[in-house]
Amino acid sequence: MKHYVDNFAHDSLPDVTLQPDYIFPSAEFQQPEMLNCVERLLDYHIANGHGDTSCLQTFDESWTYQDLYEKANQMAHVLVENLGLKSGNRVLIRSANNPMMVACWYAILKAGGIVVATMPLLRSKELTTIIDCAEISHVLCDDSLIEEMNLVKSPFLKSVSFYEKLKTLMAGKPKDFTNYHSKSDSVALIGFTSGTTGLPKMTAHYHKDILNICEAFPQYSLQPTAEDVFTGSPPLGFTFGLGGLVLFPMYFGASTFLIEKPTPDLLLKAIQDYKVTICFTAPTAWRIITTKVKEYNVSSLRKCVSAGETLPMKVWEDWYKATGLKIIDGIGATEMLHIFISSNEENMRPGATGLAVTGYEAKIVDKKGNEVATDEAGRLAVRGITGCKYLNREEKQKEYVENGWNLTGDIFKKDEDGYFCFVARGDDMIISSGYNIAAIEVESVLLTHDEILECAVIGLPDEERGMLVCAYIVLKDHSKAQDETAKTIKDWFKEVAAPYKYPREIRFLEALPKTETGKIQRFKLK
Repeated sequence: MKHYVDNFAHDSLPDVTLQPDYIFPSAEFQQPEMLNCVERLLDYHIANGHGDTSCLQTFDESWTYQDLYEKANQMAHVLVENLGLKSGNRVLIRSANNPMMVACWYAILKAGGIVVATMPLLRSKELTTIIDCAEISHVLCDDSLIEEMNLVKSPFLKSVSFYEKLKTLMAGKPKDFTNYHSKSDSVALIGFTSGTTGLPKMTAHYHKDILNICEAFPQYSLQPTAEDVFTGSPPLGFTFGLGGLVLFPMYFGASTFLIEKPTPDLLLKAIQDYKVTICFTAPTAWRIITTKVKEYNVSSLRKCVSAGETLPMKVWEDWYKATGLKIIDGIGATEMLHIFISSNEENMRPGATGLAVTGYEAKIVDKKGNEVATDEAGRLAVRGITGCKYLNREEKQKEYVENGWNLTGDIFKKDEDGYFCFVARGDDMIISSGYNIAAIEVESVLLTHDEILECAVIGLPDEERGMLVCAYIVLKDHSKAQDETAKTIKDWFKEVAAPYKYPREIRFLEALPKTETGKIQRFKLK
């Protein structure tokens, strides 16, 4: 039996022999054969009489579970009846974190579609690449992002719809909807992950994966209840943000406070005014928030989660001194869907990322896949309830999965007590302010500039952002190697690509260091 009418995603999955081993250690992770994850995350609360419970809040509006349920159902009708969505079609959502984005997310799965959520900062070139790679047929887009969206041209696109028009179409639709009968291993979402090659990688996750992560990290580290109020800064286009701001709170019947542009002051104001209890953000934000926290009342806060880049010991200590709260560090990956190594109140060890959370196991291996000695640096390998499933990228699948284990590209050590400690990234990924930026992506953009002959991009350590994007550039006319030119290149970059990727540091060289075969020696630049 086929999962969908449009079977692109399933036909693009790696062969089962190339997929990682999956481990389901207890009954909570055993899902039925037929499963649409929305039924447990949303419909369940209505069926159990909790429709009037607060679900989504912003500074401007408040939705109950019943509100979200009805709007998601109406949107599902629009997708099927007005926009011609067929089961298995990929649907891109382009929006900041707001209730309408969450309604769209649920509606797509209710209608049998596959969600591809993106960040609002992406430009038309990047959006086009995503749409072409995933053969996306439909786009749901916030009206505030209309300009860049209108520049996208793709033969796969059948429909681009903006929120205001969608709301008009929704108004006349029924408030109930029969969910598509997907299977537990039907693809529910595709997450795009930056890589060290030009094309982004598509990683697929099933309906059962979405529910299983709700029994893993949150149960292990957060112990959520229906009384909790979640907030945070990561975009819902990141699986870190999706889990922390939608999946986890709604699995436990809690509520979420969404902020479209989450500055440190707005995060603190939300915590104070809306009695937030659990906050997800990146180390960079925790550092800045620490300097302002005395200006706000954050007494409601009970759990603080950091991920996206390694958490510096000083940031942890400064926050603890200022608030008495311990930041829970964690490492996850788009390929794994969410956090798989972390800690909780009982087992936290400052300076260590933590232990494998319930549902996962991890080890440190050498280049041959053999486990290394205690306190020896090596490659982090993990397996459990989720795993890497790259679409149409067999060569990358073989790199990420070895002998059934997922190799994350991170270098870690494991101490004698089994705690995992971050050492370094194992590739040319730059993690700045929680954003994953592939060096080669930045280079690819820079090389389209008329004045640039060659370039090489590296990450520089930075106290504020974790790492800075630094570009070494060889100009066609070296006499133009001046500060003014550097500023012009930076401004241009922010116009043609996502601004968070732009090189904050530009250094001009007459020539790049190279091997005899012409390969750039990035280690010399570092």
